[in-house]
Amino acid sequence: MRAFILACFTFVLMVAPATRASDADEDKALINAMLDHLHAAAANADWPEYFSLYTDDATFLGTDKTERWDMPTFRSYAAETKGWKYTMTERHIDLSPDGNAAWFDELLWNDAYGVSRGTGALIRGDSGWKVVQYHLTFPMPNDLAKRFTEEIQTFEKNAAPQEK
Repeated sequence: MRAFILACFTFVLMVAPATRASDADEDKALINAMLDHLHAAAANADWPEYFSLYTDDATFLGTDKTERWDMPTFRSYAAETKGWKYTMTERHIDLSPDGNAAWFDELLWNDAYGVSRGTGALIRGDSGWKVVQYHLTFPMPNDLAKRFTEEIQTFEKNAAPQEK
């Protein structure tokens, strides 16, 4: 009996990590598909579909420092647009140990802006993975950072009070 229990325990130790890895791979595939769908919905200005992929209490952080939007504010902004097209060129996804939260970073291409970076956090709910926070940025080369940040500081110094 002791040998049987030891054999079962050894089997579980060998199979469990493979099962967790398989689950993680499946979750990453689901998240990849959901994020691709998010970008497609934005490109088509399919706002009901786009916003269904966020939690109700999600936050969107845009490229401007004033763009920290809750979902009602972000919906109002989006409704006035014809959408936006960002094509993913690289993506990395990590999962929490319990498999119920994930975070990602992705490089995106936009014809008007070039390369941008999206980062975000997701949670698993009853209806699958949803974005709880998304942050869009423009990565800048380190060699240009000093010049660009000086330009931003000058802009902000000269901006009207409501623009600051």
